[in-house]
Amino acid sequence: MKEQQTPRALISVWDKDGIGDLALALTDAGYEIISSSGTAKYLRGIGIAVTEVADLTGLPSILGGRVKTLHPKIMGGILARRGHSDDKKDVKEHGIPLIDFVVCTLYPFEETAKKSASKEELIEKIDIGGVSLIRAAAKNHERVAVVTDPADYELMARAVRNGDITDNMRKNLAIKAFLVTSSYDATIYDGLTRELGEPESSIGAYSRDLMIPLRKEQDLRYGENPYQKAAIYMPTLAGKVFEQHSGKELSYNNMLDLDTLLKGTEIFKGKCACIIVKHTTPCGVAQGVNDSDAYEKALASDPISAFGGIAGFTQKIDAKLAEKLFHHFFEVIAAPAFDDGALKILGAKKNLRLLTITGNYNPKYQITANRTGFLVQNETLPPKPSLSEGRWEGTPRPDLWDELIFAWRTVSIVKSNAIVLANDFASIGIGSGFPNRVDAASYAIAQAGHKAKGSVMASDAFFPFPDTVELAAEAGVTAIIQPGGSIKDPEVAQRAVELGISMFVGGPRTFRH
Repeated sequence: MKEQQTPRALISVWDKDGIGDLALALTDAGYEIISSSGTAKYLRGIGIAVTEVADLTGLPSILGGRVKTLHPKIMGGILARRGHSDDKKDVKEHGIPLIDFVVCTLYPFEETAKKSASKEELIEKIDIGGVSLIRAAAKNHERVAVVTDPADYELMARAVRNGDITDNMRKNLAIKAFLVTSSYDATIYDGLTRELGEPESSIGAYSRDLMIPLRKEQDLRYGENPYQKAAIYMPTLAGKVFEQHSGKELSYNNMLDLDTLLKGTEIFKGKCACIIVKHTTPCGVAQGVNDSDAYEKALASDPISAFGGIAGFTQKIDAKLAEKLFHHFFEVIAAPAFDDGALKILGAKKNLRLLTITGNYNPKYQITANRTGFLVQNETLPPKPSLSEGRWEGTPRPDLWDELIFAWRTVSIVKSNAIVLANDFASIGIGSGFPNRVDAASYAIAQAGHKAKGSVMASDAFFPFPDTVELAAEAGVTAIIQPGGSIKDPEVAQRAVELGISMFVGGPRTFRH
């Protein structure tokens, strides 16, 4: 005797779009449709016969709709193993109707969280029954097909009509289902920690498991090299930070450079600044009386390296600046806004990517995957040095403080080991990515040339020896800012005093590897 004459499909969906065609295909193929609440009402409204969940379980929907499908007759019908003697015995004894097909989409917790909903609204959008249905069907995928994505409705309707739901199809649907529920749970974790705070056990330290729900925003042209594939993923509760107006597809390397650029525009927030980035490190940074002035000063820092880089601004780009930018080759130009004239001028360059920065996404974590594992650290901008939390070595130069802070802001986004020389609120020499600090200083000084005389210097970390101070004095550097922390700090300070250089020691180390 057959266990079941009529195949059954349970349909419980929040989003009703497209479900009618799949339900009709199931009905036409002889499936009995089981449903409840809004889904049942919708299906009946389009002429599809529905068996209510309550008619199978003998219990109505209770607790304001919080409990509908969580019942042994429903969960048992999904989880029962056909051909398993004990399961067959339980099915017969308790009159459990076997369910062969489950279609389920979940309460919109993500959409609710994005609307800054109250805690009560968030709680009510945590799906319980739907996740249970999906997990049960996915667990029993050898016997049950589970559909969680409306994008699969058409494919499954076709398979149902053709009587061709394969084992491989059920397996793939099950894997996708577990991805849906894990992402959903991670989004709830993210949303509720924003609302309720981190659990006490993880305050001040990372918890054992790290949950970050990510969703692909867009594919990239290619990865770091053309043989590698790449895409941008964003946390489900975060929005995309830019809008692209023109140009070819963005690449992975564009995104790496854009990260440095966005750090820079954040750290120079409130200033009229231009930052030019090449290979993830600035090659020119400047503040100006207007955006054109800032651009010209930044470009003058290293016009050769700026070729093929990306340029970013803290203020709107107008047509006057656009005319100047048009004559230099940049991969990307980014700003908080472009006026119509600027978009028209720069949009004429076929491959130039124009990006309006639309958001200010500040990730909790910086995550780097490498062959040792995933390295995780909190992601925050460094705190600005303060006159009250450091010390002057040699003659104090508070008159140079703003210039020193400009140099510090710049060096904080430069790859380590990093040295920056600055004058008139513009970088004139940047030594980045060197294995030792004295070579970084030598490069920055050589790049600055005669402009080094009267400039200020910033270092992203302490001086392990006085040699960098000696190079600075020889080049005519007037003042230095560095965080200190070396066992040779007294020796370095003494040498600065001997050479007549004012040195402020304070602020955080700002390594960027």
